[in-house]
Amino acid sequence: MRVKKIGTVYQMSFMPRFFPVNCYFVEENDTLTLIDAALPFSSKGILQTAQRIGKPIKHIVLTHAHSDHIGALDTIKSAFPSAIVSISTRDARLLAGDKRLLAEEPQSPIKGGIPKNIQTCPDLLLNDGDHIGSLKVVSSPGHTPGSISLLDLRNGSLIAGDALHTRGGIAVSGTLKPLFPFPALATWNKAIALESAKKLRALNPQILAVGHGKMLRYPDQAFKKALAESMRSLKNQL
Repeated sequence: MRVKKIGTVYQMSFMPRFFPVNCYFVEENDTLTLIDAALPFSSKGILQTAQRIGKPIKHIVLTHAHSDHIGALDTIKSAFPSAIVSISTRDARLLAGDKRLLAEEPQSPIKGGIPKNIQTCPDLLLNDGDHIGSLKVVSSPGHTPGSISLLDLRNGSLIAGDALHTRGGIAVSGTLKPLFPFPALATWNKAIALESAKKLRALNPQILAVGHGKMLRYPDQAFKKALAESMRSLKNQL
């Protein structure tokens, strides 16, 4: 595991050289908010990092319900039973193993690893504009129907889950990068993912933190490049 800190954000990256899977701590005055829970074996590193920081985990927020973002959830919740677990209202269905689409959603199949046998139930269901400590919930569907991002209102740090990735080159979810194709292969709806990425860029984030790849400072130009590539990719598919 590799840990990197920028401002209030700690990135914990598992298998960083091969298949980076990231989760994050956002530091508040007296507590920590864990964003995503990586893989089942990640629990040890997550708990050790919390111990080194020296603050308890108050919130566990899931950007979406794919298996590589919820793997250590049960173990972390057992270690901090009072931690409040939250996920979007829509992706709570995926967390429970329900892949059925809603009638009003595009009927493209939900892809990626869907969790099985997760015992933890969310304590709080999130919607666009909700707040958790210093974080604002930003609905950013596309990778999954209920994906969310979290914006730290103190400093503009954006933890975007798999709305974008930076491994193999920055890309909007759904844009195939040969050096790291996995997020694209696990994306539900590429057109919706593009619209979400435009929305996230408009927030003018100062730091971009994603589920796979390194954090970026001042990512506006990288966003611009990723959006242009995503738009070209979608046009070529028409």
